[in-house]
Amino acid sequence: MIYLKTDEEIELMRTANLLVSATLAEVAKHIQPGVTTLHLDKIAEKFIRDHGAVPLFKGYKGFPNALCISINNVVVHGIPSADELQSGDIVSVDCGVKKNGYCGDSAYTFEVGEVSPEIKKLLQTTKEALYVGIGNAVEGKRIGDVAHAIQVYCESRGYSVVRELVGHGIGRDMHEKPEVPNYGKKGHGALLKNGMCIAIEPMINLGTKNVRFEKDGWTVRTRDKKPSAHFEHTVAIRSGKADILSTFELIDQVLLN
Repeated sequence: MIYLKTDEEIELMRTANLLVSATLAEVAKHIQPGVTTLHLDKIAEKFIRDHGAVPLFKGYKGFPNALCISINNVVVHGIPSADELQSGDIVSVDCGVKKNGYCGDSAYTFEVGEVSPEIKKLLQTTKEALYVGIGNAVEGKRIGDVAHAIQVYCESRGYSVVRELVGHGIGRDMHEKPEVPNYGKKGHGALLKNGMCIAIEPMINLGTKNVRFEKDGWTVRTRDKKPSAHFEHTVAIRSGKADILSTFELIDQVLLN
């Protein structure tokens, strides 16, 4: 069952998503060489709770932390730890909150110190692919149109698209129907209707699309150990143009200072 949200529900979701965006911006202030991912996680959890919300990921199927923090060849679901960030790393920070009964979910891949031009291009392409996907997330199209657009954009530039992990519907629950892959065929999949809310999240690899799942039950790495990038927005389906409920503007303000 795909739940269509009312305008009032979408505004509650916007509030939750803007808090996610603000949390990611707060974390961005502290991303530098020598910082542990566990320290970033603690900053995020305090920020979320101080703003009257709860971390969506913490306790979800036993996940121990508020953030998923994935470094370099970790695609997603990295568990915060005492590992320190190093100059040249990239780090995907995925954040979710629940506020007033509704969920927000967004992710951003950050550069740590000086990053190689090759990896900068991977991040740029993945971020651009997110917006290409969002451009197809309109009433009357299908999930396959979003997925196909992301796949073509990335593969035509020499990158590969992870198959095992996908975006998702979102609302009162973090994961609702439909699934939102980053690969697919035009005209296939669920019909996009006004009021649907989905999280679109390209996970794009520099090398092979193949991944492996670690024994901890969470961490997903590229099989060839090459870097992976991840960007995510939550959007509401409308006619003509998707309504992006999360924002990267707060993060950009931090990174430009």
